Amino acid sequence: MAELRFDGRVVIVTGAGAGLGRAYALLFAARGASVVVNDLGSGKAGDGTSTKAADTVVQEIKAKGGIAAPDYNSVVDGEKIVQTALDNFGRIDVVVNNAGILRDRSFARISNNDWDIIHDVHLKGAFKVTQAAWPHFRKQNYGRVIVTSSNAGILGNFGQANYSAAKMGLVGLSNTLAIEGRKNNIHSNVIVPTAASRLTEGILPPDLFNELKPELIAPVVVWLCHESCEENGSIIDSSAGYAAKVQIFRGSGTLLRQKITDSFTPEDVRDKWSKVTDMTNPTPSGSIEESTFALMSQLDLLKSGAPSSSEAADEFSYGFKEAILYAIGIGSSVSVTSDLKYLFESHENFSLFPTFAIIPATIAILSSDHIAKAIPNKNFDLSQVLHGEQYLEILSPLSTESKLKTELTVVDVVDKGKGAVVVVDAYTYDSSGEKVAYNQLAAFVVGAGNFGGPKQSNKIKEFQNPPARSPDHSFVDKTLIDQAAIYRLSGDLNPLHIDPNFSILAGHKIPILHGLCSLGYAVRSVLYKYADNDPSLFKAVKVRFAKPVIPGQTLKTDMWKVGSRIFFQTSVVETKQAVLTGGYVDLHSVQESSAKLQLNRINAEELSSDLVFAGMLDRVKSDPSLLKKINGVFLYNITKDGKVVSTWTADLKTGEIYKGNAKKGTKVDTTITIDDSDMVDLALGKLNPQLAFVKGKLKLKGNILLAQKLKSLSVEPKL
Repeated sequence: MAELRFDGRVVIVTGAGAGLGRAYALLFAARGASVVVNDLGSGKAGDGTSTKAADTVVQEIKAKGGIAAPDYNSVVDGEKIVQTALDNFGRIDVVVNNAGILRDRSFARISNNDWDIIHDVHLKGAFKVTQAAWPHFRKQNYGRVIVTSSNAGILGNFGQANYSAAKMGLVGLSNTLAIEGRKNNIHSNVIVPTAASRLTEGILPPDLFNELKPELIAPVVVWLCHESCEENGSIIDSSAGYAAKVQIFRGSGTLLRQKITDSFTPEDVRDKWSKVTDMTNPTPSGSIEESTFALMSQLDLLKSGAPSSSEAADEFSYGFKEAILYAIGIGSSVSVTSDLKYLFESHENFSLFPTFAIIPATIAILSSDHIAKAIPNKNFDLSQVLHGEQYLEILSPLSTESKLKTELTVVDVVDKGKGAVVVVDAYTYDSSGEKVAYNQLAAFVVGAGNFGGPKQSNKIKEFQNPPARSPDHSFVDKTLIDQAAIYRLSGDLNPLHIDPNFSILAGHKIPILHGLCSLGYAVRSVLYKYADNDPSLFKAVKVRFAKPVIPGQTLKTDMWKVGSRIFFQTSVVETKQAVLTGGYVDLHSVQESSAKLQLNRINAEELSSDLVFAGMLDRVKSDPSLLKKINGVFLYNITKDGKVVSTWTADLKTGEIYKGNAKKGTKVDTTITIDDSDMVDLALGKLNPQLAFVKGKLKLKGNILLAQKLKSLSVEPKL
């Protein structure tokens, strides 16, 4: 096998003048790295300074043909240590935070100074050195970080309250660095070494001390820092040629109350304490996301009044309130007369919107560990799990209130190299045991591939592309700014959709809309047009989630009818990006509606320039001769605050003026980009087009001279 090399890499090792740090520095240098040997030269308790320790190790490295430079700064001055790396070698790739001292005292005798100096060297020192290196890691899209914890930090130890607190703090620091650095290929891991050093001399038994050579830990640390190592956010215990991953585990636990409206007493806790502390079937707590999801699943059980058992996560009860909340969450509106049956429990045809059947399956999957355990020998957290595809088929009509049970099965795991696809089948049964719905979720797990699994699956319900023709019908509907805040109350409480800080960590500038909410919007569009909004005609839906939607954006669903199958694709009007692809809805029968449906919330948010285009259309209708005079196709990009918020096409060859891009096959002659308010001023004669062009308020692309013919149109807003 090829030797692991660090040629061209620059490594900082703090506290490298002796013991573990020296062993790390020597091995890194032997593998081609340029090493900054940092050591303040202080004693075991942090007293005094000396250049001898760092110089001696540098001389050792150079004597063996390696490259190294000494650094004598305190780790609290981390920026100076990083500057030493930059001054000598021009870059920094790896930081090994190894520096440490001891001030052992029993808890009652620890002074403020004993506490502060331990935290400064161990915890603050690691923070300062790593923070100084961080911008360089991000710029080069590469970095490796090691922090050094201790069994005293993980387990506690008599006489080391200050030391153990700092060492456990380093675990939290590293875990956060692993999360924040992931998108920039920055990995951070914790080493928990047990080695013979000045810090353990006199603490460990002599026979054991002699066997715990630092050189037997150095290969583990060097591997964790190599560019080919994918480990990130882990705690690795190592000693005497042994290494093991350490994790925090959570027991199954139990609910202490039956419903979210209930209270409970200390006596209830006492009576259920054996279940609270039961560790018979523990699961690893891999990330804050997983911990959050575990909490959310328990809240879901409380809302549904489920039994106080961790095994009841597959049970789901609902009534008219849950049915109505879901309908509002996917955009049903009282402005649409036929939607009232989804929104009013006393309506003569009160109905459950059919895609509500996704909810019990979603909650069951979020509450289970099926995906987490599906991929062999791979560790990942839920922030790496993306909802790739969804299929739903109604097997028997659902009532407007029921108690359901969902059974989950992982039917396939596909190795996609850069990731893995986990396919989960979910069958939902009503209280009588009748099978009412079948869901299939395909989840893409980033970074979990290359495990030797199959490359394709014959178990996934295939998505299908629409026919190669213009859509038969399109429906536009605007989501609300609060759409995600509403939809999440139906069961998917992922903070990605509500918490700005969480969404940033996940790589999104602001919280995004649930993909299943966008699916609900699309299915509503299909039912409006091809099922006369009759939920009983719905049979099944399949969709692929392509891009996220921001709450408040406008969704356009294009539809193609082929028999009783309606193909659809949904895109964001403002960005023109497809967000749902490969979609289709199967209907029991088609009842096509000819009614033109327009939601009030869209009309209420029309741009001022929309009135200009309405006036333009009236002008053309009243004087068709204008078409011969102009004879061109114009695409208008309307902006607000510098961003395109609307697009209009004025086909002044055919007389068609419509919102959106030019129809397929129509060649645009001139593209005009202008602010919404400037478009109105231009139409009213308040803004001179030539002056607007010179000042950059009016941008033209294509046949610029043709745009001058628009003057003959004498466009005025229709007020």
